Amino acid sequence: MYQYRPGTGFLDSPSTRDNPGERDKIDESCGAAHSATPPGRRPNSATMPNLFNRISLETEVQLACLDLEGVLVPEIWIEFSKRTGIPELARTTRDEPDYDKLMQGRLALLAQHRLGLPDIQKVIAEMGPLPGAADFLDWLRERFQVVILSDTFYEFAMPLMRQLGYPALFCHKLVVDETGYVRNYVLRMPEQKRESVKAFKSINFKTIAAGDSYNDTAMLAEADAGILFRPPQNVIDEFPQYPVTRSYDELAAAFEAASRSI
Repeated sequence: MYQYRPGTGFLDSPSTRDNPGERDKIDESCGAAHSATPPGRRPNSATMPNLFNRISLETEVQLACLDLEGVLVPEIWIEFSKRTGIPELARTTRDEPDYDKLMQGRLALLAQHRLGLPDIQKVIAEMGPLPGAADFLDWLRERFQVVILSDTFYEFAMPLMRQLGYPALFCHKLVVDETGYVRNYVLRMPEQKRESVKAFKSINFKTIAAGDSYNDTAMLAEADAGILFRPPQNVIDEFPQYPVTRSYDELAAAFEAASRSI
């Protein structure tokens, strides 16, 4: 059984508790900075090995929740619309706030033009993150716990997640038949973005959310702070309470400002 060793900041395992020599080696390699610190003063984290840096319990861990399409990667349906020459497929949640109505329209168009999942995945395979997105995400992950909350589908997103270093992604699934045609979709749950943020708050995470479309606004409202990133004018007009950012530098600055304020 592990036991806390008072005054050290470390846990004793059975092997170190019963082997003082081994415990001394660990203390020497991991706790030198702590041992050298006068009573009443915190050790300088810069002098401690990165692997064993202690997280101050006074610092509240904050969660960053991001939309995917339009924030980190291009809009998949818009790109697919361009490749297929079907303009109706370019409609997104920026244009239609009713997600089921939007998806049923997409499924009908796919069936009408006899386009299946492989056709969509072929387009996605040639896509990549938005310029600057990967660097921004790396910056964000150094400062927050990050979760992607998206209304896309795992069947679409995973190749793009690979290029972003596989951040945590909550999204939906498609129902695909044996011939590759998309027959339906399955929501993780209704309003999954908002409900996810609500759940994070219930376990004492302070949450900052960023998105670009109608389907992000419930998530932004539920979060402790919300940010719009490159939204269309109609979303700006309807939700003037959220700061608008146009670049990743502006988005980073908005996250820093929100982090200080919540």
